[in-house]
Parts: sequence; C-alpha cells; structure tokens
Amino acid sequence: MVAEVIINRGAKKLNKTFDYNIPKELEELILVGSKVLVPFGNGGKLTEAFVVGLKETSQFEVKDIAKLEENLTDKQIGLAKWMAKRYFCNVSDCIKLMLTPGTRNKEKRIQDKTIGCIYLKKDREEIEFEIETQKIKSEKQKRVLNFIKDNEGATVSEVELFTDCSRAIVNTLVKNGYLEIIEKKVERNPLLGRECGKTYKLKLTEEQKIAFKNIEYVIDKKEYKQFLLYGVTGSGKTEIYLQLIEKVLEIGENAIVLVPEISLTPQMLDRFISRFGKEEIAILHSKLSIGERHDEWERIREKKAKIVIGARSAIFAPIENIGIIIIDEEHDSSYKSETNPRYNAKEIAKVLAKENKAPLILGSATPDMTTFYNATNEDEFGNTKIQLLTLTKRANQSSLPKVEIIDLKQELANGNRSMLSMELYSSIEENLKQKKQTILFLNRRGYSTFIMCRDCGYTAKCQNCNISMTYHNFERKLKCHYCGHEENIVTICPECHSDKIRYFGTGTQKLEQEIHKQFPEASTIRMDIDTVTKKNSHEVILNTFKNDNIDILIGTQMVVKGHHFPNVTLVGVIAADSSLNIDDYRANERTFQILTQVAGRAGRENLPGKVVIQTYNPDNFSIICAQKQNYNLFYETEIALRKQLKYSPFCDIILIGLNSYQEVEIKKISSKIYQYLEQRLNKEQFKVLRPMPCPIDKIQNRYRWRIIIKGNMTEEANKILNTCLKEIYQGNIKDTRITIDINPNNMS
Repeated sequence: MVAEVIINRGAKKLNKTFDYNIPKELEELILVGSKVLVPFGNGGKLTEAFVVGLKETSQFEVKDIAKLEENLTDKQIGLAKWMAKRYFCNVSDCIKLMLTPGTRNKEKRIQDKTIGCIYLKKDREEIEFEIETQKIKSEKQKRVLNFIKDNEGATVSEVELFTDCSRAIVNTLVKNGYLEIIEKKVERNPLLGRECGKTYKLKLTEEQKIAFKNIEYVIDKKEYKQFLLYGVTGSGKTEIYLQLIEKVLEIGENAIVLVPEISLTPQMLDRFISRFGKEEIAILHSKLSIGERHDEWERIREKKAKIVIGARSAIFAPIENIGIIIIDEEHDSSYKSETNPRYNAKEIAKVLAKENKAPLILGSATPDMTTFYNATNEDEFGNTKIQLLTLTKRANQSSLPKVEIIDLKQELANGNRSMLSMELYSSIEENLKQKKQTILFLNRRGYSTFIMCRDCGYTAKCQNCNISMTYHNFERKLKCHYCGHEENIVTICPECHSDKIRYFGTGTQKLEQEIHKQFPEASTIRMDIDTVTKKNSHEVILNTFKNDNIDILIGTQMVVKGHHFPNVTLVGVIAADSSLNIDDYRANERTFQILTQVAGRAGRENLPGKVVIQTYNPDNFSIICAQKQNYNLFYETEIALRKQLKYSPFCDIILIGLNSYQEVEIKKISSKIYQYLEQRLNKEQFKVLRPMPCPIDKIQNRYRWRIIIKGNMTEEANKILNTCLKEIYQGNIKDTRITIDINPNNMS
C-alpha cells in the first residue's frame, strides 16, 4: 500500500501530496489521518507528515514511512482539507489544530506524568515469617513493610509521611527484593483543587421555557438547526445552556461550550461543575500548562469527559457523538483567529453541528450584526437561516441599570481636567459610603499612550514598528504593544534636545494612580493584560474582588464580559470614544457592544445599578443606543448604513495582507496580485481596491501592504484566490509573506 502524505511545513510550495510506501508491519495501523515520520529531502532527516489518502501503487519510486506517531479520523482530515481551501492556508496548518497538545511540531514534547507506587514483591507470608524470625532486623524496614502490607499502591511520599522513614529505606527493600515500585500515570487535571457545592436546575421563566422547548424539540428530532438566543444581560442564558446539556447527557450525547475570554471561564466553570461534577467536564484554553492541555485532550479522546468548555480552539477537541454546540457571547471577536489559519470558530461549529445533526446555539445580549440579520431576514419562503429566541427580562426580576452620558467637552469647559467627571466622582464617593462595589472600564492598558516633545513634535516610536510606544509607569519603561520591544523612558528629546517631553493619553495604570490620589481610602485592584500574565491570575483577581469586597475594579474589556458580581452597583466608562476611532467599518457596532456589556455588570441582583459613560461624542448613535440598552434601535440604524455602503452582512470584505523586509518586492508583488484579480474576478460582483500601505505600515521591521476586495465570497472566487496564491508563490518570491482573510477583525 502507498500513502499520500502532506509534509508538516509552512512553505506554500509543499501544500501538496507526496507518495510513501507503507511497510508491511504498519499496514494494519496506518490510516487516513495518521501522523507519521518520513525521510524528506536529500539529508534523509525524518520529517513530520500527515496521511491524507491511501492507494495501491504509485507511479514514482517511493521511500518507506519510518514511523507512526498518532491517528486522526477521516472526518478530521476532511475538515482540515475544507479549512485549507476556505481559509487559504496549508492543509498541515489545519491538521495541527487537531493534534494532541504537546505532540505538535516544534512544541515541547509532553510525556505522561507518572508517580511511583509501592507494592509487595515477595509473598505476604514469607515477609511475615522473615520479620518473626528476625531475618529482617531493622525497625524502620519492619515499619515500612507492615505499612505496605495494609496500603499497597501507596506513593513513596506517603510511605515517608506515615512511617517516618526515608526514601533510602524503601530503596533498600526494593534492592533486596521485598518491594517493587511501579510507575502509574497521573492526570494533570486543572479542576483537581476546585470545589463547588452541588446545585440543581432552577425554575425557568416563561421566556426561558419557550427558548428551551424550541431547542429541545430539535434535540429530540436529531436535527441540525441554528438558534440565536438573544437576551438582555442577566436574562438567564446560562441556565438554559445547563438544562439543554443535561437533556443531551440523558440521551447519551456530548456537548461543546465555547466562551470568548479566558477571564470568563472561572464563573462559567463553577456553574457547570456545581451542576454536573468535575468528572464530566474537560476544559481547554491557553492559560493551562501544556501538560494539562495534553491530559485534558486525552481525557476527551478516551471518552472520560462529556462536556468540553473552552476558548476558540476547543472546537477541535476529539469529542464524538456531539449532541449540542453552544457559543456564548457569540458576537465576540476572539472567535475569529488572527493568525494562520485564520479560521472562524463559528463556521467550524456550524460544520460540526451539521455533521452530528445537532443544534448550534449562539448566545448574546448584543448579537453580531450578521447573525441578527440572518435571524430576522426571511427568504422568499418565509424562512430565516437562524431561529431567533428572545429573552427580554432579567431572570431575577432585577431592573436594567440607569445609564448617564457625560459630555467631556463640557467638563473641560467647566475647568475639570481630571480623568473623572464630576458625576462619576460623586457616584464613586456615594458608592464607597454605601459599601458597594464599582467597576471602572478603560480599554487601554499602560500609563500614557504616547510621548511627545512640546518643542519639535518628536514622538517616541518603536524602532521595529511604525507605532507610538506606550509608557508603563510601574516598570518605568516604554513598551511597544505590537512586538513587545522595550526602552527606557525619554526625558530629553533625542532630536532637539529639549526637556519639554510630555506624556499624553491615559491607560489603566494612570487611572489606578488617579483613583488612589482622589480616593486614598478606597481599595482597588487592576485587571488588564499586564496583571494576568501568571497562570490563574485572572481568576485570582476576580475572586479577590468578589470575596474580599474590594471597592473598585479597574480594567480593560476583560472586566466587562459575562461576570456576575452581586455587590457591583456602579460602572464607569472612562473613555467611550476609544473604540469609535478605529480604522474599521464595525467601529459603531463594537462601541455599542462594549458599552452594553459593561453596563450589564451593574445592578445584577435586587440592588439598583448605575452606569456613567464619559465621552467627547455624546450625540453618537451607538452611545445613545447603549444608554437606552436598545439593541433593536441600534441594529435598524446600523443595518441601513451597512446596506448603503455595501458592508457585511450584504458583502464580504476580503483582505489580502502582505509583509516583507523588502519594500521594493512588496510593492511589485502587490501590483501583480492586483492585476491578476482585476482580470479574473467578475467586476459586477467584486470591487478590487488598489494596493496601499496598511494604516500601521511597519511591524517588527517588516513593511505591510494590503489589498481590499468587496463582494460576496463564492466557490469561483475562492478558486481564483487560491490559484493566485499558488502562482505567486511559484514565482520569484524571496521574502514576502501573503495572507488572505475573509471579514477580518483587524483591518489595520
């Protein structure tokens, strides 16, 4: 038999199959989906490859496969091939997402974690006889042997603890043939120390019942269907998820639950553990150690876990017999990968749900515009692509918070140059008196966002990227948030030698300092990318805020999504405009979503909530709609704009990104791609914009250009783009890297 394999390399020229002979001893073991080692190239060095096809013979003279490493399924290989075509990447890039963590190319290789367990090697009667006849004279040896007689399988550390004897005594008994140490596998379980009391299903409200019954009907019929569970913040979407999963488990099927931010996982996890127990659940996210991810993946493969909870990549977990897939906060941009392969987890979930004839639930208080359009826009037969299920009331009957908009231009006119408006200051003061908690949201980390010389206009920029450095006060460093480059602070202008260096803009560090100055008695805690670098640090911060009743939580958008803090009655948005001023047609949508989500953190129990939004654009419709907590009003206004300007959902945005150390080469290749597509794409269906430098035109010393195409992606267009990529890479290309991204999150 001959295997068709794809070499696990990133080079576009290697995105094709090579034939290898399957040795006799591996014929029964190698299948489509096997990860193997093969001799590749002239050096004879073994290279990782994936079997994507089998055939009787080859027209070429072929080498033998050297070794079998791991098996995937036919379905996984089929998904990888579909993804490679859809997302313009190598098949090997997609297969890697489906491999066990710790076994992937260039990763640290993970071995099973084992622990030594001690057993008797001689017969019990023989040992007892030798103790009685004083053949074994050492009291410590007798103590160890007597302990092991009653506790076979105890670990070395347990023996040391309970017998007060050293490892040397155990080693002597092993050497003399009385005991043996057997290595046993230990699971690295991230849920091991987590304790949650048992909870039971709650009584559903009428709205929740209707939503549950609609989805239950599809589960019973074993059908694929998409649902949008659109409910205001705090309306009880998670309780519906829990009861649907309970239903799925009862009929012997499994569930996948995706959550956007790792900071969201702790509270979600606690609710799932208290309902289903730790044994049923596996979690997968990047903050776990590689060993924990490896063991969780193995637990799923061995069918020990029935519910997978995790971030984007958990959609590739090796779980079979899927009965439901749930994507919580479905509007969140983190479900779309920004690195190769640039996949959308919602699209992958749709493929898997169809394959398993299972419902796909998309949950959100502020749905993605395209999702809501597909749930409300009927075809000629009166059908929608997604069934809409609506929850209009908070589950515990608490009312939505009162939202006030503060015009920062007016604050400046009144002489207030502080980061806090008078209204927000007095609201924090009142909250502190009432012993209630406050969340302050500022979607910008660091201390100052740029550094400028007042005399000559010099700004401190990263030496690798054409972008301003951010000042971090606690480390007294300038940092680039794109490449990680750090420099010492600037006190004298390097161009005009003036000492009039000033720090502009604000970040979470500066806000924290300002709060300490204005409210010295208040306890604060900060949550941004700089404070959650250690494992479980996000969970520690959230638990400290909740359990220690910290007065004020300061943070970026990590703090706004999905958290439930009963004692939070005030939320302050320091600068609502930061997401309005991005180079993206979704700026209004993202602003509305963030403000609505952050407002949803206030007054979630029976306490009245208040939200203060500070802005320089009080008349912006996305801010006004967020104040009213009115998604429908926002949607109707924004969808009309999108239709007029031909943006999603009426049109796909296809971004071709190029980057290179060679400025001449990138211009030449950009022009070549533009001309190729201009000639081949249907001009009535697609508009190809001329190549231009990206808004951030240099990162890590690589020049960046882009070509934007507007039009609805079709099979034919996909084929033209894939062929274009193939032909460009087969030409005289030295350094330029090319990516194609459909509806990217980041247009810059």
